[in-house]
Amino acid sequence: MRVLIVEDNTILAEGLKLLLDTSGHEVVAVLGDAEGLLAAVHAHEPDVVIADVRLPPGYRDEGLRAAIAARSARPGLPVLVFSQYVEEVYASELFTNGARGIGYLLKDRVARIEEFTDALTRVAGGGTAVDPEVVSQLLSRKERPLSRLTVREREVLALMAEGLGNTEIAERLVVTEGAVHKHIGRIFTKLDLAADDAGHRRVRAVLAHLGE
Repeated sequence: MRVLIVEDNTILAEGLKLLLDTSGHEVVAVLGDAEGLLAAVHAHEPDVVIADVRLPPGYRDEGLRAAIAARSARPGLPVLVFSQYVEEVYASELFTNGARGIGYLLKDRVARIEEFTDALTRVAGGGTAVDPEVVSQLLSRKERPLSRLTVREREVLALMAEGLGNTEIAERLVVTEGAVHKHIGRIFTKLDLAADDAGHRRVRAVLAHLGE
């Protein structure tokens, strides 16, 4: 897997590079700001981009905006946002044109190396990997749809966003798969989404709804 890293923290960037190199992946470039992202994507054709949200010179949302521009120039480019922050407006825009090959993880909440590398591989393969806290904050911007969900349905939605299947959700919540299936059906109905129960397309449907 060919990876492009956009991270201004040198220690973290080099740590990610070392981690990926030792895992058998190829880091094609490491950028310290967002300005060269699009050119680097064209030059190196990475399989996936890892980008922080806040980068020089303004340390606001440069990384996320650059990722959006890169996906516009190269539709379907897998992007894993790896940041301390949830930038709600541009995060929603990132998901607007479909969430295939998109991840959004919070640095402080990734507890294991395997968790990160699994998420990166999933995103590079066209799947999704979204921290439940990101989903929670994005959904809070749409209070009316969120208010329709029960506490249990919100729990199921958060686990769907992590990329878990029905069996894994059932095990996590200690309920039956049938109960999970019913919860998912009600979630789609309440959020006005087509009831598609096919793996990560469920997550993409929810995130596409957030981007409307």
